[in-house]
Amino acid sequence: MSEIAATQPQTKRWTMSEAARDRLINFVSPIALLLLWEVLARVHLIDTRFFPAPSSILQTLVAMLETGELQRHTLTSMRRLAIGMVVGGVPALVIGVTMGLNSVLRAAVDPLISATYPIPKSSILPLALLVFGLGESSKIFMVAIGVFYPIAMNAMTGVREINKIYLDVGHNFKASRWNVFRTIALPGAMPMIMTGVKLGVGMGLVLIAISEMVGAKSGLGYLVWNAWETFSVDQMYVGLFVIALIGFVLTLILNEIEKFVVPWKR
Repeated sequence: MSEIAATQPQTKRWTMSEAARDRLINFVSPIALLLLWEVLARVHLIDTRFFPAPSSILQTLVAMLETGELQRHTLTSMRRLAIGMVVGGVPALVIGVTMGLNSVLRAAVDPLISATYPIPKSSILPLALLVFGLGESSKIFMVAIGVFYPIAMNAMTGVREINKIYLDVGHNFKASRWNVFRTIALPGAMPMIMTGVKLGVGMGLVLIAISEMVGAKSGLGYLVWNAWETFSVDQMYVGLFVIALIGFVLTLILNEIEKFVVPWKR
């Protein structure tokens, strides 16, 4: 009897991998929330003056795409964000890695960073407007100042967590400071640097939206603020949705970049 049972074909049980399950949940959960929102709006369990149905917001989004208004505001904010990331991120990377390698520089600069980091970045906006005016410079400065801190602090921490033996090998082989920076410190700190970049992008999106609400005539922040002033609630939600979508897409892109530049972290 046991031999007959052994010869019978075994049915394969299909199981989903953990990564596939997580991706499915990531995809389904926001859709389920939007469907719930839509149902609650249609049965009038929520006030549609303040929480319009997602279908209504989608119609407004399509209309703004057809007129080109949404693309114009989005490209303006993305340009400011990109320039601010470069202006704030490159010096932060250099300073952070150098601080990790040089104890004298770390002793001099670390207290300044520790003292100024807790200051809410949005509270710096009046000073930025006073110094740089209402033009592009104040918006770029706000993004740069928000990006600088997480990248610099994570870069310094990443270098200090490198096993000292690697630095000793570089010194034993008479490696120059540039070679130590390029071949040991920078690759060793790259996982922490990428974490800082992700945090910086999120902070940059927040600050570009805030800075565009004051003294700007374009950008997603201006779109949200102008919609609030005119009580165009659908347009306000469109602006918020696009900002959230940009943050989501940039995170996916940075995750793929991280897999390429830090392959050993996988």
